[in-house]
Amino acid sequence: MRALWSLSARLCPVLALAVVALSGQAQVKPNFQEGQAQIVEAFSNQEEWIREQLWVQTEFDSDKNGVPDRVHVAVTRQRQTETEGLKVPVIYESSPYFAGTGNGREILWDVRHEIGAEPPARTTKPNIPFNPNRTSISNSLVRQWVPRGFAVVHSEAPGTGLSTGSPTVGGDPERFAPKAVIDWLNGRAKGYKSITGNEEVVATWCTGKVGMVGTSYNGTIPLAAATTGVAGLEAIIPVAPNTSYYHYYRSNGLVRHPGGWLGEDIDSLYDFINSGDPAIREASDRIYRNGEFVKWRDRITGDYNPFWAERDLLKHVGNVKCAVLMAHAFNDWNVVPEHSVRISEALKGRVPLVQYFHQGGHGGDPPFELMNKWFTRYLYGVENGVEKGPKSFIVREAVPGGPRGSRSAPVEYADYPHPDAKPVTFYLGAGGSGTGTLSTSRPAKQGEETLTDDVSFDAPTLAKAAESPNRLIYALPELAEPMHLSGTPRITIRLASSTPAANLSVYLVQLPWTDGPIGTSNLITRGWADPQNWKSLTKGGNFDSMEPGQPLKPGEFVTLTFDLQPDDQIVPTGKRVALMILSSDRDFTLWPKPGTRLTIDLSATTITLPVVGGFKG
Repeated sequence: MRALWSLSARLCPVLALAVVALSGQAQVKPNFQEGQAQIVEAFSNQEEWIREQLWVQTEFDSDKNGVPDRVHVAVTRQRQTETEGLKVPVIYESSPYFAGTGNGREILWDVRHEIGAEPPARTTKPNIPFNPNRTSISNSLVRQWVPRGFAVVHSEAPGTGLSTGSPTVGGDPERFAPKAVIDWLNGRAKGYKSITGNEEVVATWCTGKVGMVGTSYNGTIPLAAATTGVAGLEAIIPVAPNTSYYHYYRSNGLVRHPGGWLGEDIDSLYDFINSGDPAIREASDRIYRNGEFVKWRDRITGDYNPFWAERDLLKHVGNVKCAVLMAHAFNDWNVVPEHSVRISEALKGRVPLVQYFHQGGHGGDPPFELMNKWFTRYLYGVENGVEKGPKSFIVREAVPGGPRGSRSAPVEYADYPHPDAKPVTFYLGAGGSGTGTLSTSRPAKQGEETLTDDVSFDAPTLAKAAESPNRLIYALPELAEPMHLSGTPRITIRLASSTPAANLSVYLVQLPWTDGPIGTSNLITRGWADPQNWKSLTKGGNFDSMEPGQPLKPGEFVTLTFDLQPDDQIVPTGKRVALMILSSDRDFTLWPKPGTRLTIDLSATTITLPVVGGFKG
């Protein structure tokens, strides 16, 4: 393991600032040192920057009015692109948020109902203010990149802001809208000075090379654009991207909400971003929120279906041609880390790929130096070696009593998961109402143990309880040396329910559970599944089965195998790694009335952990 900054030793020699004669006039050029684009004084005067807005015509009609959608675009570029013929590449961010959003708390579903029951109707529909006279979209990125020789482009997603069309929340228009902008930058699509006019705008100043970056929804769009295979998109940096709306709002057949947004679903996100012209909102509502979404979202069963399949980028990954610097946090419980890991696994060996992970929550860019090298390498062609270095950068946990891990100084690894991680299977020993055991040797038949669902108790309360009828815990002895976990844990569990439907939540924790925020000192990872989908949950991995779940027969055992969320964590000496099984999760699942009993067959239940170097306990 080496510090990130040792990468500099492998970089190319300095490329000095070049000033060359062009038709008798000196032309300012970008400056590269140690493989990174440097600030150029002549590019840094914001008063001289050229700012323009336009509308790029797409090849789709999301609001079905018979007219192709137009995407609202804003450009910020150096004066020299106009006065000296300078051509520059583009760093591009697209978003449905730029024009404002609705009140997110008022548009959530009520989660207080039985599993499988028709949910109480959502009644609040926000009305996002609309400003038709906006002359800019966003100032993000411009101060970092324009002085370094990149133009910055922003666009508003279809149906938001001054873009026409409808929000589809993960539908194909969100893939093809940024493609249209990249096509315009390469002279393959038309841009216009007004939303309905025919006076064209041409990007003569652009080299045709484009990089995309963004976080969360804004990080989803770069990957969505890449899955079109559009020529000219050379590099992307998706930060915490949502790569599947099913994986965002469901888990293994179960209705499961994003962390911090209990009750959110795809239709409420639609209301949150629907900031386009009010004249088209009624048609959009009819087609999507009150039409397609009602028909297919299915908050009753939580099953996968063609609606969710359309909103899953994994099936399009074969089209990706650009270099990918993927960034995510292992403690992101909004867009959980599987979103990035599942895509990265599919991209390995196909395109240049580097993964950056940290131990914090939602969002968090890679170090700017790494981002700079990424875009410099692929947009300017500077041979800086960034693609030949480590394939994984991981911010390590804070040392107890020491400084918190720094996102700017991650540790380098050959890959993620760690190449030395080996699957180790652990078996359960009786006593889970207090604390049962975990061991690598299969014990004699352990029988069955039961927990009773009660959503009034949250997971930390259950983990700290010495005994509880509402969860089962099985723990390793105190660690004699640190345990490095790297990869995706997998559980096989045999259970019976007292009711036809039940939530199933599984936590991997550290004991004793420490008070304070949930993080690397107490939580390792977690996962959720619907026992009704046990016929489809047979091997773990990505869940995309179209087979519907079936009501459970009370008292009849079923076996299901599924993955917890990916992680990379070093559990310190003296801690106990423990498996906690509960039913409803107060922070993520529906809230049925207490009383459902889950009975676990201990001898037929195992958890497999990816342990670096194997387990020596």
